[in-house]
Amino acid sequence: MKIRKLLLGAAAIGAMMSVSVLHAQEQKKGRGEGGGRGFGTPEQRIERLEQAVGSLTADQKKKITEIYAKASEKMQAIPQEERREKGMEIMRESGAAVRAVLTADQQKKYDEMMAQGRGSRGKKKGN
Repeated sequence: MKIRKLLLGAAAIGAMMSVSVLHAQEQKKGRGEGGGRGFGTPEQRIERLEQAVGSLTADQKKKITEIYAKASEKMQAIPQEERREKGMEIMRESGAAVRAVLTADQQKKYDEMMAQGRGSRGKKKGN
């Protein structure tokens, strides 16, 4: 049971890290290109999260938006060559913080969403 939770957590972290790295890269290019992959601003990410886990309260939205914004700032502050290593820790922290804001039912849906995102990338490698 602990291994399953650990694997789900790792999948969530990997997916969130990909999102934040791409988001940071898009911001460096300029906001005009933000529509390409749909990662966008923290507010746009909230909308996508809400589609996946169900309605969020105003308090949840505020807290999660702050988490996403802080994670994005931290990612942008890391030199490009260090992002893979240090970015993983930032994503682990922000993923845990977002998950902690969600209700138990929302957490299940969040875990499923993250597992699905990780699974689609893992198929290429045969995982």
